[in-house]
Amino acid sequence: MRVFSYLKGDKVIWAIMFLLSILSILVVYSAVVTLAHKFKQGNTEFYLMKHFGIIALGFGIAYMFHKIKYTVFSKVAQIGFFLSIPLLLYTLLKGVSAGEASRWLEIPGLGLTFQSSDIAKLMLLIYVARVLTVKAKKLVDFKSVLKYLMLPIGLICALILPANFSTAALLFVNCLLLMFLGGIDSKIILKIFSICVLAGALFFTWIWFAPNTIPGGRGSTWKGRIEGFSNGDKNSNYQSEQAKIAIATGGVIGKGPGNSTQRAFLPQASSDFIYAIIIEEYGLLSGFVMLFLYMILLYRGVKILRDNEKPFGSFVAIGLTFSLVFQALVNMAVAVNLFPVTGQPLPMVSMGGTSIWFTMISMGIILSVSRSIEDKSEEKLETA
Repeated sequence: MRVFSYLKGDKVIWAIMFLLSILSILVVYSAVVTLAHKFKQGNTEFYLMKHFGIIALGFGIAYMFHKIKYTVFSKVAQIGFFLSIPLLLYTLLKGVSAGEASRWLEIPGLGLTFQSSDIAKLMLLIYVARVLTVKAKKLVDFKSVLKYLMLPIGLICALILPANFSTAALLFVNCLLLMFLGGIDSKIILKIFSICVLAGALFFTWIWFAPNTIPGGRGSTWKGRIEGFSNGDKNSNYQSEQAKIAIATGGVIGKGPGNSTQRAFLPQASSDFIYAIIIEEYGLLSGFVMLFLYMILLYRGVKILRDNEKPFGSFVAIGLTFSLVFQALVNMAVAVNLFPVTGQPLPMVSMGGTSIWFTMISMGIILSVSRSIEDKSEEKLETA
């Protein structure tokens, strides 16, 4: 396609972005019917145009970031990491609440809200990639790893955890994986993992026996979700039950575009549970195709890690790729009732505003690293 001649970096990643975005527009247009009747007198076109505009702007953001030399983000991450700390604290104390969780901050005058955890997650992953590069020779013992890596990782994750347990857990696991790929001694990682397992066991014991004493008031919610998931309680697991009905009635080939019935019963049909609506309308085959697209994205991220000569770029690309793919897998697992409800959207597909833009920023940075590999290959050909 001629459009790809204007785009640098991995063309397969660009193609995946286009395919997922097209599917997102189609499914969101169908899934927002109930929302439109509730708030816009049935005007689904309002949500269609809004979502289309958000995705179009998202591509513009991705294009802009993919043109920036990825080494710039090393300096940005140093500032962004330290700014994330007061931002997360302010969110916990003064943020916009929804679903018993204070996760959002409002941008004055624009009427837009964003999750401060999106910024913190992005900055932390780039910051960890920078530390793994700059402090590589010092990260040889447990004390150094604790000082340079685990303290900043633990601080950010601890600030995210009260309002968004799943994001904090995914981010922490992603950072551990990045540390492993960065050459940290596996014995040190195993020691850290063992400490985290012990701390996790104590934390879940706290949730189970004294949920009301947990700061932020989220303890009871977490306990309820765990109990509902483990006991198969349909009343406490309403969304998961409706998602399973959508998947079961969709069959292999689906009911067809716009023919979903469960969109009327799923409160988060256009966001957290959009994967169930996709399978209901387009069938199990489409569900496997989506999974395959995310696996291709993961493969391309690994390829960038392998092909790039600079450690920082490699760590940034694979860290952000793993973050997006892990989030997608968790979202899918929740939709098919393998995990309790987490509130993680499906990257590049779920309806959203700033969440899509932050995803596109990540994609743009990944493509920036890929572009640098492409540019060096062209330079070698010219000098050959």
